[in-house]
Amino acid sequence: MRHQIKQNVTNKINSSTINNHGSNRSIYLEGNKSFQSLLAVSNQLTESSGIEDIKTILRNQLIEMKKFSSSIQTLSGPSALPVLRELAMKLYEPGHLNEEIDIQKICMHRGLSLRLLILITSAQSNFKERMSIRRTWMNYGSRQIVGMAFILGRTTNASLNESLNKENNIYGDMIRGHFIDSYFNLTLKTISMLEWADTHCPNVKFILKTDDDMFINVPKLLDFIDARYKNDRTIYGRLVEDWKPIRNRTSKYFVPYKLYNGWQYPPFTTGPAYLLTGDIVHELYVQSLNTYYIQLEDVFITGFVAKRLKIRREHANEFLNSRISLRPCKIRNAISVHKIKPREQYHLWRDLLDSTIKCK
Repeated sequence: MRHQIKQNVTNKINSSTINNHGSNRSIYLEGNKSFQSLLAVSNQLTESSGIEDIKTILRNQLIEMKKFSSSIQTLSGPSALPVLRELAMKLYEPGHLNEEIDIQKICMHRGLSLRLLILITSAQSNFKERMSIRRTWMNYGSRQIVGMAFILGRTTNASLNESLNKENNIYGDMIRGHFIDSYFNLTLKTISMLEWADTHCPNVKFILKTDDDMFINVPKLLDFIDARYKNDRTIYGRLVEDWKPIRNRTSKYFVPYKLYNGWQYPPFTTGPAYLLTGDIVHELYVQSLNTYYIQLEDVFITGFVAKRLKIRREHANEFLNSRISLRPCKIRNAISVHKIKPREQYHLWRDLLDSTIKCK
């Protein structure tokens, strides 16, 4: 009887064990420890143990397992958060699927002649967004002084993975890391970006991190860089100061006290677009792995990590990082405009190139 109860419980727990498909490793390990603890208790029971004793002990262990399970969420949704405060290195798996991409097209000669590398974080299902960028402002990536690529994670969806493989076979411009692509893992995506740039493009002068719902005025950005070409150890963008953590659990920006208990964040540049001088990429990558993880990638990289490294953060008015009027002259005076739909990319690109449009 005891053996039968033990086997039934084992089977039940096995069926609900936490899966480690790119999720928080600490959650997986803690869940596995709880499961092993349950098995250990079961193994310690003797044949002479009473049935009620066995039931009581196993019931208590199951209650603890349920408490643990209810305290976590999978890492596929915007509100998913880790149970424990962890260093990023414990959550990040280094490496990329580089066999699918054209590294020399993205960063020739390890960036020796490259003035600007633009790396665009993209959700895996955002094919229309990527295509609209490829057909518009990504055309500047064909110039020898500018390189561009998309940054993605991996997926457990077989059909989506097959589609991404086909897309990359055609375009060769999607750098894919080993993390599961999700909102919670945006910080891992930026760490992956830093790792790739540090490994394959260490000599580039500037790197722009941006998103696939952005319009980037590349000529304006190149002018901005030319005026600061001798600068070093700086992050440029839309600087935010005195930003307080959001403790409302319904917000996508929610950060619990257990992950960060400070009353405000250090100054940081907002995530839709920010520009790094190339000399800080290696330091940012190494230090990011040794920094406690939060899912707000801009706060994490340009706030906590940059502050630790004493890297300057400078406000630049040209980085709007918000939705504005899409009138041609407004766009021409901006470097980065946010919340742009795929069809709008084409209109903005046409207006940017239209020599008949005169701006004061």
